[in-house]
Amino acid sequence: MTQLTPFHIAVQVRDIDEARDFYGAGMGLAEGRSAQSWIDFNMFGHQFVTHLNPRLGKSGRVSHIANPVDGHGVPVPHCGVVMNFDDWQGFAEKVSGFVTDFIIAPYVRFAGQPGEQGTMFFSDPSGNALEFKGFKNIDAGLFAR
Repeated sequence: MTQLTPFHIAVQVRDIDEARDFYGAGMGLAEGRSAQSWIDFNMFGHQFVTHLNPRLGKSGRVSHIANPVDGHGVPVPHCGVVMNFDDWQGFAEKVSGFVTDFIIAPYVRFAGQPGEQGTMFFSDPSGNALEFKGFKNIDAGLFAR
């Protein structure tokens, strides 16, 4: 596998302080640059940016649809990070301490098949769906068929 470079993704949020609490205090992501209407976070070496969308309102949420995968309704759109399985397990334990409503609780998907992976889905307070995957062998499993 070619060495990957960091990605950049930006999502809309309803409240900057709420996003700072969720991603910073809750998920433990380091904060980079910020302004009154946006925050850069270091999401496992990738630039994840939250931008205030005042049109969402204080209780608004972005929406997604569910696409069936392995017997679960996978939210679309979503984004997240692929990591090794041991790191994924540790992260799953960490977020289970503050995420109260998983879209898909941590479990092993495609067990015993090519591409076997730990996965979990949850959303931030603004409704942005996040997926975190863990592979025992990322190079062999990420694009397995």
